[in-house]
Amino acid sequence: MKKNNYSYIGIAFIILVFGIIFIPRIIDRISNNDVTRNESRSDFAEDNKTSVSDLSFIIINGEPKKVPAFSFTNQNGKTITNKDYEGKVYVIEFFFTTCPTICPRMNRNMVDIQNEFKGFEDFGVASFTINPDHDTPEVLKEYADKYGVTNPNWHLMTGDKITIYKLANEGFNLYTGENEAVEGGFEHSGNFALIDKNGFIRSRKDQFGNPIIYYRGIVSEEEQVDEDGIKEEISALKEDIKKLLNE
Repeated sequence: MKKNNYSYIGIAFIILVFGIIFIPRIIDRISNNDVTRNESRSDFAEDNKTSVSDLSFIIINGEPKKVPAFSFTNQNGKTITNKDYEGKVYVIEFFFTTCPTICPRMNRNMVDIQNEFKGFEDFGVASFTINPDHDTPEVLKEYADKYGVTNPNWHLMTGDKITIYKLANEGFNLYTGENEAVEGGFEHSGNFALIDKNGFIRSRKDQFGNPIIYYRGIVSEEEQVDEDGIKEEISALKEDIKKLLNE
């Protein structure tokens, strides 16, 4: 009789241990569903994964090209520096308000880009006048209103002419210069430069794997090609802005 009691006690002990160790685990798995938990971990990892796009950096002397420091006055009379664009994706252009040729087309395309990214607080535009003697903050403000500039991060800037030309020609290698022989009295590129959130110049690659560096700003997305058969690059620029905004 005692022997049977010991057997019952032993079996009861084993059941008790099993219950203490395994039953809470089983209940936990049933209640929380391991598959769901695994999916949650996967989703969390996906949400927190840093996304790096396929856009190129512009490498010069072994270093990625970064926007040089600058400080100018915008259309609202406020001092704007490169630090105001930190953490933002933005597009750069050089223009002047009395330009009779390419600037109106460039800025209509820029407004189109602005409207594409309406509501994105981390997107902006930096427009530098190459005729600062004429383009005062008041003139720039009128020009901005005329073209429909609404993005608070779109600054049309003026300042010292020599400094602006150095920024264009040396900082971005976007040619600007005075030339009385040409219509409007100034020469400049009709290209846009794309800058990432860390201030680096970025672009997509050509068919040979080389960065294209700049985007044509003259031909509109609607036109597709101009009278010389040059294809538009506004659509490509929009795609690449989206890539950088997601980085």
